[in-house]
Amino acid sequence: MSRAKGDIAESKACEYLLSCGYTVVDRNFYSKFGEVDIIAFKDEVLHFVEVKSGEDYELAVQNITPQKVRKLLQTGDVYLKKNALECAYMYDAVIVTPSSIDLIENITF
Repeated sequence: MSRAKGDIAESKACEYLLSCGYTVVDRNFYSKFGEVDIIAFKDEVLHFVEVKSGEDYELAVQNITPQKVRKLLQTGDVYLKKNALECAYMYDAVIVTPSSIDLIENITF
């Protein structure tokens, strides 16, 4: 997927999260392990959100691999330490397709 398409999907995911009551606190946080697309708060829980898009739901979800989840966990840990945060947190995914946007909470295996 091109970077432009990824940016569009991330913007749609942010809009969706905001409409669901989330507060977006950071986007595209990088560490040596990888990237977290969106970091948001809701109900005193910090959410590290991976955004995946595709022509259909199944194709997008298949891109959430164990390796990607591992990198997401490591990068989330860096973010927590860098910002000295001690709060509840979880790892989620937002799936963006031409016809829907879906939130999958707690994607860790």
